[in-house]
Amino acid sequence: MKLQGKVAVVTGSAANIGKATAVLFAKEGAKVVITTRSNVEAGVATADEINKSGGAAIFIQADLAL
Repeated sequence: MKLQGKVAVVTGSAANIGKATAVLFAKEGAKVVITTRSNVEAGVATADEINKSGGAAIFIQADLAL
């Protein structure tokens, strides 16, 4: 596991490329922070998917735009 002991914050990770990145990071051992501005249901579902597959993830709703 290449990312064991690391924490990854993946912005826009409720769907599409961000979700795929978060899932891959989790599979490589990282603890993952899932963030999205508005797609809360999908963000929670992504974190749940990672946790159910043996990874570690939390969801935080956040607008990271300046």
